[in-house]
Amino acid sequence: MEFKPRNYNAQREAHALPLVRTDGHPLSAPPSHHPQVDAVDNDHNDFFDPLRGLADNATDCKEDVQELESTSREASSQLPTKEWMSFKRFLMQKFPVSKMVSISSMSNVIMKGVKVAEKSLTSTHLEELEDPEKCAEDGVKVVTRQEYISRLHELKDEINRAWHANDRVTSLKLAIKVARLLMDTSVLHFYPTLFVLSMDIMDMLGDMVWERIKWKAEFAEDGTRLFSLPENFQARDICSDAKETCNNWFCKIGSICELLPRIYLELALLPCWRFLVDQPEDSLHRLVMMTRGLSDPLASAYCRLYMAHCAQKLPRSDTGYLVKCVNDINIQLMRIISAREMTHRNSTDNKRLLFSLMEPTIEYIMKSIFKDASKSQVSNVLVELGSRRNQVELFGSLQCISMVLHHLLKELPAEVVTSNAMEILHIIECSNDYSFDQCLNYRLLGFRLSERRSQMDIIHDVVDKVIQVLSQNSSLDEYLKIVDAYVDIVLQNQMDNHLNTILGGILNRACNKAVAEDELESLQTILMKLLNHFKGLEDVFALNHFLEILDIMHGSSRSFVNMHILNLATSSISDPTTIQLLFEISQALHDDLDFLNAKGDDNQPARLISRFVHMVDYSSELERHLTFLVECRGAFGNLNELKETLVHSSNCLAIKALKDAKKHLSFVKSCIAFGEVTLPSISAQIKQLNLYLETAEVALVCGLVSHSDGLIDSAISCLLSLDCVDGSRTTDIEGILSAIQKLFCLLIMVPGNPEQGVTYFANNILALVNSSSWMTPAMRTRIFCTTLTLTATLSQNKLPYHAVHGEIFGNDLLFFGDSSYLHELVLLSESVLQNVVDSIQKEPSPAGRGCIALEACNCIASSFVVSPEISQICSKLIETAKSCLSANDKYLQSTIKFLDKNLRAPVVAVSSVAV
Repeated sequence: MEFKPRNYNAQREAHALPLVRTDGHPLSAPPSHHPQVDAVDNDHNDFFDPLRGLADNATDCKEDVQELESTSREASSQLPTKEWMSFKRFLMQKFPVSKMVSISSMSNVIMKGVKVAEKSLTSTHLEELEDPEKCAEDGVKVVTRQEYISRLHELKDEINRAWHANDRVTSLKLAIKVARLLMDTSVLHFYPTLFVLSMDIMDMLGDMVWERIKWKAEFAEDGTRLFSLPENFQARDICSDAKETCNNWFCKIGSICELLPRIYLELALLPCWRFLVDQPEDSLHRLVMMTRGLSDPLASAYCRLYMAHCAQKLPRSDTGYLVKCVNDINIQLMRIISAREMTHRNSTDNKRLLFSLMEPTIEYIMKSIFKDASKSQVSNVLVELGSRRNQVELFGSLQCISMVLHHLLKELPAEVVTSNAMEILHIIECSNDYSFDQCLNYRLLGFRLSERRSQMDIIHDVVDKVIQVLSQNSSLDEYLKIVDAYVDIVLQNQMDNHLNTILGGILNRACNKAVAEDELESLQTILMKLLNHFKGLEDVFALNHFLEILDIMHGSSRSFVNMHILNLATSSISDPTTIQLLFEISQALHDDLDFLNAKGDDNQPARLISRFVHMVDYSSELERHLTFLVECRGAFGNLNELKETLVHSSNCLAIKALKDAKKHLSFVKSCIAFGEVTLPSISAQIKQLNLYLETAEVALVCGLVSHSDGLIDSAISCLLSLDCVDGSRTTDIEGILSAIQKLFCLLIMVPGNPEQGVTYFANNILALVNSSSWMTPAMRTRIFCTTLTLTATLSQNKLPYHAVHGEIFGNDLLFFGDSSYLHELVLLSESVLQNVVDSIQKEPSPAGRGCIALEACNCIASSFVVSPEISQICSKLIETAKSCLSANDKYLQSTIKFLDKNLRAPVVAVSSVAV
């Protein structure tokens, strides 16, 4: 058996593709020699920019826009209904109900069919009202929350059944009883839920009455359709019979004794006024005046809320009635706040609860007022709300409850807010009551001012005033909430003095107290805004008090900010102070998180710490850099990903030191030793294997042959341990094969050891191949082929590449003309050749068997001079490939041609080879 001689330089030149200089970028548009033709015919232009629209598609685009607008109009008609459904869900979620609900005397309709229990107020009012003065009153009747809700659903079904049984009087009576339930506000927390369920019944009744009257207007008594009412019909289009029925319904509602049920029922039937009058919205002002007769603030507020909902069913209506509703609610709230305190100690808490329950009504009404309002309409609303004396003056002396002001400020157009910021700030300062936290109004003003650019003088005046207010506030929570809204304004307008004042104020209020969870979230938001504003870490670290504030933080908020700081490090880090700060930040991040349970590849903190370590660069201070890597290994010992980075970094340091090998030889050895100590602790075995090979290559390049041999031995030992990984079948087969092939490539440069033999490492790998049950036949065959390529390469008089270190000689120089060297390579090749065919026959897949047979055939024909033995082996492999692949397979055909050319004789078919 004889190895085929190779001239690698000549082969490289023969197979190199010719290089031609290009005149332009391959992705740029080709020059057009006929611009007029190309403008007409786009097919002549080979370059197509998908981001540019074509003129031919203009018509299609217009049609798409029209269709989209049509769909949008259809969707907008359903928008109020969707908003109302969403708002009702919000109400029930915001005010969850406890298990028991007390029943008043007006709730007899609920008691029917429900088991009512006797329960003392000692437990009931502690759960619902927390009112200790009423604990002495016993005997209050209570039902469970679910029983109450179920009974309301039953009432809805009863009304529906009675209506369809033509018993409309019963339906109305039951609806009145449901509306009467809303007069009971004794269980405050339950009222929003009661309102939502009752309004479903009111809406259902209103829809049924509407359809009943509409049917009478469109159909005769015998069911014959007279005509279809247009969407914008007038009262004159309605027949007298339908009008009479409609008027009858309003008369029945007008005869209800109680005011609240009468208002609710008329609101439910509000759209039916269209059958009687052309201006149905006029009735809204009358209903607003009627609501002023409701003494209970909670019941009246929710009644006005339902009015805002029902008014949206009308074709058109102004917002004057809603403005009156807001003014009336504002007056009621002022009376509550100014009223003398009740004797028991929980009166303020009860009032706060009442304000909380009333807030959604104000929010919804305010949104309804300013929805789609024009600039002139906004001005009119402000005049009616009393915030302006006339259309010309700015915000006047408005006396507004803090909660009402908040939602007014929330809905005002941004240009109104920015142009009247100082006046609004004055109103906020004057509106300091316990209906709403004043700090939230200062906060909201800041966010609204951030929505658009404002005049610099206005911004400076506002910020100066807010800073003055903040200086008088000792609460860290309120301070942070306000600062959070203005920090973007301060940063965008480069108000450095104010920024220093703000950060100093945070530190002064936080240094002597434990920071609560809500305060940590606000701190996190503020620091994140600072980090996002500044481009470099040095600018952030140079801010006064930034690092002190960061030290005060703890828990997940601190970890989140730390991760963002590490994420800002996007380039080489060489400043020692910055390195030390980031190292301490990484330590805090490491200590705050449970890395023992978060070691996966998706562990972002580990990746950020590893990236920081990778970007550290001490330039020429190589010893300091290696010391830093040692410190990182000790500080972050739980991070597998970091250990990989540490080994990579130490190898890079060794290569840097290679430029001055004599001076830094001891340092290079220290780097390699660092890698040798770190590598065994890496748990990911495939990564560990590749890092062993990388470090062995670095050691070889640096002239440390003994270290390289030891690392290769460790790599082979790592390969041997893979036999026990998860039953072997879940092992990364392709990754192992790639690592083994890389190892064989490295062995070309490794000087052979006469004592152990030049094929010592290759024999160890083959022993692994033969003993490992988890290796597939395809993998074995490829390793055998790689071994043959290695032996054929080592047999050449000149190797294709050598170690760059001048004192390391390749095997072509060490064993030149040594017959025992070539004899050892031949023995290894013969051993491998005996196993190739057998390994291929064990491949279960016919297609796979044919492919690896062709791979082996090409490898053998490229490595050895033609001989009867080589011809016979190649013939067996070709026969195997023919039995598994199609005769037209291109790989098969090219391999046969290659054999005919290289073996200089036709391949003889061997029919006796087993398939």
